[in-house]
Amino acid sequence: MTRMTTTKHSPQQEGRMPSPWIAVVPLAVLTLLLYVVIRAFGGDSINGGSQIALLSATSVCVMLAIGIYGVRWAVLEEAIIDNIRASASAIIILLLIGAIAGSWMVSGVVPTMIYYGLKILHPSFFLVASCAICAVVSLTTGSSWTTIATIGVALMGIGRAMGFPDGWVAGAIISGAYFGDKLSLLSDTTVLASSTVGVPLFTHIRYMLYTTVPSMVLALGVFTTAGFCLDHGVGAEAEVYAATLASIFHISPWLLLVPLATGVLIARKLPAIVTLFCAVVFACVAMLAAQPELVAQVAGVEGLDFMSGFKGVLMSCFGPTALTTGSPELDALVATRGMGGMLNTVWLIICAMCFGGVMTGSGMLRSLTTIFLRVVRRTFSAVASTVGAGIFFNLCTADQYISIILSGRLFRDLYAERGLEERLLSRSVEDSATVCSVLIPWNSCGMTQATVLGVSTFVYFPYCIFNIVSPLMSLLVAAVGWKIARPAGGEKRQPELAPDGKTDM
Repeated sequence: MTRMTTTKHSPQQEGRMPSPWIAVVPLAVLTLLLYVVIRAFGGDSINGGSQIALLSATSVCVMLAIGIYGVRWAVLEEAIIDNIRASASAIIILLLIGAIAGSWMVSGVVPTMIYYGLKILHPSFFLVASCAICAVVSLTTGSSWTTIATIGVALMGIGRAMGFPDGWVAGAIISGAYFGDKLSLLSDTTVLASSTVGVPLFTHIRYMLYTTVPSMVLALGVFTTAGFCLDHGVGAEAEVYAATLASIFHISPWLLLVPLATGVLIARKLPAIVTLFCAVVFACVAMLAAQPELVAQVAGVEGLDFMSGFKGVLMSCFGPTALTTGSPELDALVATRGMGGMLNTVWLIICAMCFGGVMTGSGMLRSLTTIFLRVVRRTFSAVASTVGAGIFFNLCTADQYISIILSGRLFRDLYAERGLEERLLSRSVEDSATVCSVLIPWNSCGMTQATVLGVSTFVYFPYCIFNIVSPLMSLLVAAVGWKIARPAGGEKRQPELAPDGKTDM
């Protein structure tokens, strides 16, 4: 991400660093507004309420910066423009993610993966299989919310029929869904964390493997052991869902060539935008070859010709699609929103970049960072502070998107001062702000998943093994120093203090 160069009128260069007590006011306003928005709109807060809260907090920051410290509006405007410019590639990636979500579903790629996943279900392995299936679905769709609200609901019913406690089933579903969401190229939170810190998407994902994979292995081990120890019966609902999918889609292992080809492009380290665009093209070709009837249904015609096929393919990429399966749960699973469904997230990012821009341009974000500069001395304390901040912002703002943005922006300069890699920051943000949001009852994630699964957050909390272990694993890896490198010069010097007690930077 492009770093902003302040002008001669910035408060930092004039030696008038804003007081931390003033700098925390916009954050307090944002926290209060988001609390009210979440209470009023619940899981729909991303549809506009959170954006207005961000812009309102932005205006408070602007008034304080101009009224108290005399910062020129041109400085703040420049910071906003720089932030939005830096997020341009992330916005393009998000739009391509929407196109993939639609094209991979209508082409039958995702249904094929779900179909073969459901075939492996067995009572003794139900919990670990549920976790694995949700991980695969979330990895391919990039959405933990969609995974939980669709296949998760189905697995919840199967688990209850088998006699498993609700907490265990919900914990397995959530653990798998957030594992896939965290590592998926299609995940908006993954893109948001990497772009906020300024780390290439593929670099961010590869570096997360060192903490995410061990956390998932531990979670799978716990769910495997629990599956053998808990009493359960036999359920045939999985076969019904698999049969329904097979009756709607043309299920074929050949369709798995699409994710395989995409994986090859990822392995060749092509730019994310190029890889995602190719993934859309692969799916569109597979869609016409394997699912012509569904393409015609999306286009709203009886027979498929060139124009209707062209229309159906494009509609599956940019617009909402709804295929009738006869099962409400599966209807929700195969329904997609396309590129249009990503616009609320794009809107949120733009508003968040405005808030981050004025906090940076006014020097308020830097003022808050100096507090941590006095405390953080080594790698472990930096990671621990980042993890703690991610959880704290989830508690205060009740939104994982805001938590990711605030954590990344707050610690970016601090990591640079300590000579720590930016990818360590983006990973630490994901290990805390992303996966812990669902564990907080008043967070939008916690409220949504508790409502969708019909299980209280306090009930499933102890069984979300992956979500609990991830931040602890991040701390453990930092303490050991595994795969944590510094620039050739080692840690940079700590900032000196000016006579007035402000950082001389």
